[in-house]
Parts: sequence; structure tokens; C-alpha cells
Amino acid sequence: MPHVSERQKTIFLNLQYLFLLALSFAFVGCHPRIPLEALRLDTESLKQRQIQTRVFQTDDEAKVLTACAALLQDTGFNIDESETKLGVIVGSKDRSAVSTGQVVGSVFVALLTGIPVPWDKNQKMRACVITKPIGEEKRNIAVRVTFQRIVWNTEGKVTRREGLTDPKIYQEFFEKLSKSLFLEAQESL
Repeated sequence: MPHVSERQKTIFLNLQYLFLLALSFAFVGCHPRIPLEALRLDTESLKQRQIQTRVFQTDDEAKVLTACAALLQDTGFNIDESETKLGVIVGSKDRSAVSTGQVVGSVFVALLTGIPVPWDKNQKMRACVITKPIGEEKRNIAVRVTFQRIVWNTEGKVTRREGLTDPKIYQEFFEKLSKSLFLEAQESL
């Protein structure tokens, strides 16, 4: 086995380090950049966010979160997660997703073809509430709520997973929340 001098070992190690350094620069240079337009919300997203958000003139975030949790429970949601320090509440409720028209259509197709056709059976409704103090002195609380649903058919397969965008749902939620916060404010006087 040939004898390797200390100088040759040092040169060999330095070459290895240079190779690894060059390789890492090559990987960093190949990293794709996210285009700026990908980070901008389109007008439809902004419009939906406005529907989902209201600002309340109070600095008591805990009171707003308590009212939100109570409202969700009053409308049949179970509270799944709650983190008051972060201003987050997540709730869900299970409901039937059976539509008479879909069942009739499935039965009709099954009678004609002899092949059973599944229909929507169950759905899980989810609500997520996020609160955030806003303003220079944090004297207002912004509340954003989103509603989603997941639908399973008679075979247990997910047929739909969607956010609910009907403005009436959000308007009704915020009207009830406003009344609740107003009543709480009146009771504390």
C-alpha cells in the first residue's frame, strides 16, 4: 500500500470540501422561485374573505371567542379544538346528505342497467373561527369564520370536499354573533 503524505491528505480533503461546496451552490441555484403573482389573492378570494370577516369594537378577545364558541354550539357544532391564546376555534357536526332527487336517479339507473349507483349519504360540516386584535391600539377584534363540508356516499367514499361560499350563511352567523356580544355588553352594565 503506497504511503500518503500529510500534504496529500490535506489536498485531498480540501478538494472534497470544494466539491461539496460547489455541489451545494448548484442545488441552491436550481431552486425554483415562487412567482409574486402566486402570492397575491385574486378578486374572488378577496371578496370571499370580506364575506367571512367582521370587525367588532371591543378589545376583549376572550369574550369574543367565548361568544363564538357558544354560537357554534347553539347551532349544533361540537367544539373539536380551541386555542384561546391563538384565537382559534374549530367545530364540526354530522348531518345527512341524502337528496331525494339523487336517490331516485340512482334507483332509476340501477333498474335500467342492473348496476347499483351510490348516492350521497353523510356529510361533516366544519367551522373554523379565527380572531385577531387589530388597529394601532388593538381596540378592535377581527373575526373570520369559514365553513366547509365533506360528503360521503353509500359506499363510504368521499364525493365532495368543499368550502361553503353562500353569503347568507356568513351573514346569519355574524348577525347572531353581534346580538350575542351586544347582549353580553348590556348584561355587564
